[in-house]
Formats: sequence, structure tokens, C-alpha cells
Amino acid sequence: MLQINLTTPNLTGDGQQKPRQLLLCCSYLTAELHSQLTFISVLNSFLSVTALFGNALILIALYKESSLHPPSKLLLRSLATTDLGVGLISEPLTIIYWMFEVNEHKNICLFLSSAALLTGSILCSISLLTLTAICVDRLLALLLGLRYRQVVTLKRTYVIVVTIWIVSAVFSAVQRWNEVISLWYWIIIIPLCVVTSIFSYTKIFFTLRHHQNQVQDYVQQPNQTNQLNIARYKKAVSTAIWLQLTLAACYLPFGVAVALWTNSELSASVYQLWIYSQTLVFLNSSLNPILYCWKLEEVRQAVKETIRQVLCYCT
Repeated sequence: MLQINLTTPNLTGDGQQKPRQLLLCCSYLTAELHSQLTFISVLNSFLSVTALFGNALILIALYKESSLHPPSKLLLRSLATTDLGVGLISEPLTIIYWMFEVNEHKNICLFLSSAALLTGSILCSISLLTLTAICVDRLLALLLGLRYRQVVTLKRTYVIVVTIWIVSAVFSAVQRWNEVISLWYWIIIIPLCVVTSIFSYTKIFFTLRHHQNQVQDYVQQPNQTNQLNIARYKKAVSTAIWLQLTLAACYLPFGVAVALWTNSELSASVYQLWIYSQTLVFLNSSLNPILYCWKLEEVRQAVKETIRQVLCYCT
């Protein structure tokens, strides 16, 4: 989640200063980690496959599912697409980079590490901003009521999604020429997304509790349709919260590794934390499809039907 200043010099094992990007391919860091890098590469190969096929199934299910509100479904499709990109692009690049690092092919290692960091930064930024947009969408659905479908239209949501993708790509790519701008982007965007999400879910919680107290004060029988809508809304909010908490749990160790690397010398232990925390980040893309199926019954049924059709076609 945090971007790294790869051009800042740092000390290597021989006391010389080198850019941080060069340190990713230094043999003195990986001399004792060859077996671990091989194990991590095999593990991430499995996670890459699960992220790829899991999110492909979710995208197919969301395409078939018609009961979800189109703007909300578009935001979920954007998030699933970033997870698909992790399994298809970012994770394989990292695996190949680790393998070339083990075999000490420095030039190829440098190229692959740059490509992996760039794609990872773009997809990470999109995921963070999309999850924030999802929680704001849930808040607007509660506050606007009947006006929600008039205000939150599919066209406006497309504009938001395209803007998120463009902004993420631009500010991640600009690091190659001006790392200060990229650093400030992450310094601003991460607290902004965290504060927005906390505010949105807090507002949703107190609004729902106030609504529940009002319903209990009425003597007449509560409206069954309204109760059904509220129950469905709570499931949608619960899904968004689980997605956000899972992302935070998977990305927090990586943020710690980045902070340790930025503020101190890159030692073998810090580098070890770096590669294992990257694996945890990649795990997030494999967990999200499970959360969709667990929390969204419509998506779960569509996934089951898709798998059944594929099996029938194969047999």
C-alpha cells in the first residue's frame, strides 16, 4: 500500500551507497534465502492461479447477476478486475523476478523488479480507492433513500471508476521521474481513504441504530418489505467492511516492511519480512472471491451455476 522511494541511496553490505532498486537484486541479501525464495515462489504460483480463476469466476457471476444495483456492481467488478490483474500480471512478474534473483541474473532482475513494483503500486492504489468508493456508495444509499438511484447513476459511476484507474496509473508511473510527487500522493491518499471509510461506516452504524429505535417506537406492524430491504442493505455493508478489513490485515505487514526499509539499512531480515509480506498482499486477491461468495448470496449462486455449466461442458 505504501510506495517506496527507489532512488534514495542506501548502504549495502560492503558499506557503499546504492539506489534502493539495486538493493532488491543484491546477492548479499539473498545468499542465505535461496531455499526460502524458491518456496515463496511456489506458494505464490498457487496463489496466482487461485486469484486468476477465482476473480474470473466472480466477474462472470457479476456479469450474469441482475439483482444488484448496476453502479454498486460496477464498483465490485472494478475491484475484482484489480485482483484478477494481481493474479495475471503483478504476481507472476514478482515470481519470475525472485527466480532470476536466485540465479543472480542482475539485469533481468532489475527490469522485472521495476515492472512488478509499478504494476503492484497501480493495482494497490485502485483497490484502496475503489473500496473507499464502495463505502461512500453504501452511505449514500442509506442517506438518499429513494433519491439514491437518481443521484448515483451508472454513467457517473463509470466516470468515477475511470478516474480512479487513470489517477492510480499516473501517480504510480510518475515515480520514475519524480519520486517526491509519488510519495506525497501516498501520504495524502492513504489517510484520506482511511478517514473517509471510518466516517462512512460510523455514520451508517449510528443511522441504522437510530432507524431501529424509531421502528421499535411504532405500535403498528412494521413494513415487511422495508425490513427485507434493510436486511439486504446490512449484508451489502457487511461485505464492504469485510473486504476492507481483509485488505488492511493483508497490507499492514507490508507497510511495516516498507517503513523499516525506508528508515534503516536494508538487512537480510528486513528483506525477508519484505518478501513474506508481499505474499500476504497477494493472498488478499485470492481471499476476496471467497468473501464475495460468502457474503453475497446472489453472487454465490451465480458462481455455482457457472461452475456447473463449465463441468457439464467439459463432460
